[in-house]
Amino acid sequence: MEKLQISGVEACVFDAYGTLFDFNTAALAARDELGDDWQRLSDLWRQKQLQYTWLRGLAGRHADFWQVTGDALDFSLATLQIDRPGLRARLMDLYLHLGTYPEVAATLRELKAGGMKLAILSNGTPAMLAAVVTSSGLDGVFDAVLSVEDVGAFKPHPAVYGLASDRLRVAPAAICFLSSNGWDAYSAKAFGFRVLWCNRFGQAAERIPETPDGEISDLSALPPIVFPRTGS
Repeated sequence: MEKLQISGVEACVFDAYGTLFDFNTAALAARDELGDDWQRLSDLWRQKQLQYTWLRGLAGRHADFWQVTGDALDFSLATLQIDRPGLRARLMDLYLHLGTYPEVAATLRELKAGGMKLAILSNGTPAMLAAVVTSSGLDGVFDAVLSVEDVGAFKPHPAVYGLASDRLRVAPAAICFLSSNGWDAYSAKAFGFRVLWCNRFGQAAERIPETPDGEISDLSALPPIVFPRTGS
């Protein structure tokens, strides 16, 4: 079978949370307090965090991702009836220091060594993104770290995806966008990017426009796809 190849790529643009940074590591790091509830809390926290971005967007009541993340955590703690002094503050701080997935650093180094432009395009605030990039040792790797706060709307609003093309000065068709969130990957393709869905979690295909160019299980598969073949 012919291997997937996407030609003409000038920039790789990455979603942050769930794609580069493992959102589960915040609750996992507090397992000493959460015990067996850590995964339930992490799952609900993430679910409500995304729901609140969509609901605020539909209602026209934008708030930045730091507030949304805190609101989602409050809901999750209340739902699971977890009430421990200082735990909320600890979890919010841990969200600024999420770990990366195992293959991320090596993949980014390989792409950068090959001359690829690299960027993050995220719902996160500039301060949130600066903190997690620094704590993960990725300072200096990205040509741009782009926050939806520049347009005042969350993904999947088309204006968000437009940020990457505008700031990098690269046409949408020359950008390869990577997200582990199916809805984000499909929506980015509808905008006009070339898209690889990094389906880390074995999700079913979405039923929204359009279909990504390909699907990978982690980012280590990316470099051979976007760099031209040099031999047979």
